[in-house]
Amino acid sequence: MTHTPDGAARRAPEHRSAADRPPQPSSKPWYRQLYVQVLVAIVIGIVLGWRWPDLGTAMEPIGTTFISAMKMLIGPIVFLTIIGGIAGVADLKKVGLTGVKALAYFQIGTIIALLTGLVAINVLRLGEGVHADPSTLDTSGDAGEYIEKGEHQEWWEFLTHLVPDSFFGAFVEGDILQVIFLAVIFGVALKAVGKAGEPIIAGVNRLTEVVFKVLSFVMKAAPLGAFGAMAYAIGKFGLSTLTSLGSLILLFYVTSILFVVVVLGGVLGAYVKLNIFQLFRYLKEEFFLVLGTSTAEPALPGLMRKLQFMGVERSTVGLVVPTGYSFNLDGAAIYLSLATLYIAQATDTPLTFTQQLGLLAVMLLTSKGAAGVAGGGFIALTATLSTVGHVPAAGIMLIFGIDKFMSECRALVNFFGNAVATLFIAKWDKGLDLARARDVLAGRVVEDPAVPLEKAGDGPTAAEPGTAVATEPGTAVATEPGTEAKVAEVRH
Repeated sequence: MTHTPDGAARRAPEHRSAADRPPQPSSKPWYRQLYVQVLVAIVIGIVLGWRWPDLGTAMEPIGTTFISAMKMLIGPIVFLTIIGGIAGVADLKKVGLTGVKALAYFQIGTIIALLTGLVAINVLRLGEGVHADPSTLDTSGDAGEYIEKGEHQEWWEFLTHLVPDSFFGAFVEGDILQVIFLAVIFGVALKAVGKAGEPIIAGVNRLTEVVFKVLSFVMKAAPLGAFGAMAYAIGKFGLSTLTSLGSLILLFYVTSILFVVVVLGGVLGAYVKLNIFQLFRYLKEEFFLVLGTSTAEPALPGLMRKLQFMGVERSTVGLVVPTGYSFNLDGAAIYLSLATLYIAQATDTPLTFTQQLGLLAVMLLTSKGAAGVAGGGFIALTATLSTVGHVPAAGIMLIFGIDKFMSECRALVNFFGNAVATLFIAKWDKGLDLARARDVLAGRVVEDPAVPLEKAGDGPTAAEPGTAVATEPGTAVATEPGTEAKVAEVRH
């Protein structure tokens, strides 16, 4: 291992093949770029849903089918990458320390996000003057189901739900936390048995390559999925919903943007020494995918692959990103605090400063209680109101109509929050090749999407005897028959 002038760790890259050849400009014309296609599809979906609402609503199966196809792959990808990451770490204590550091960062980030929402709604006080009577609000339909689930949701249930009923149950239900639990145990066990587990680890790496190839096939349908999801949302709820509570939507978006640029951008710039706007550009395909589907889950595999390509250690990516999707929900935290205070103001429910701090403590737990569940934001909101007891739970009907238009922003903030969290933990853990990360963000190293995740990460791997693997400019990895790869610097 060597170090850059910045003090960042630089490791010998894993068998990257095409990923580390001298960078070549993208040969694809602009209209064949995935993010452009997704953006165009979103615009077409909005127009269709606006002009022909019935037809737009009928597009729902297109969007839900694509999202289902992506969720089908998330469980296997998380399971395989975590196992591969743990198996590639020399010291298992490092895995545990990385997990502890990640959880500490997640809690601090969630608290800051909650405080951001509380400050915003306390300053502008948009709910004052509404004077809504909770007893007159209709709580039937989907909203009524969410309220009922939230009222029976305990803050500690996400802990007891961590262990699945069966090994395959976690994959069937699509519960990421349970998949992480299984993967960590399985990865540690493979590492503990030594040589007996090496064939299985090799099989895991090969299977990872296959799964990511399947992912590349599914991603070709991303524009179609974004079109269907957006056409349905606009056709079902209508653009008129945006104007009825437009000030609240605008406040949420402005608050979220400030949080991402100022808080997350400040953390990324001050500690990791990377630029948040360059990160936006690098993750633009995933950005538009999240925007079109209103959920961050379809972008999870792409985020993991791109972070690893940037130079983040494979074990860090495999552990921090999936865990963050359940524990590091900055967008959901801003939404919870802002929506709770808005409902309190709209129903003329006074809350003292002490009561608001109590709400923050409850939301710190309930924000994690419904991760990955349909209507999770509403369930967590209802659980918060029911636990505290001061604010009527029926008040969530005041914002039910605009929830769909706020879900995009929640998902985007969650997505970028996890990207920054992974880079932060990687730098803290000395598992980030900072020079490579800067080159990638600046466009000096062009990503090859065809390279699977397990070939684009850091850590030791075996190469074919007698071969040389291309690495960063100025280095080569030479191998001898029957020996592990040795790094030899090539001086010009």
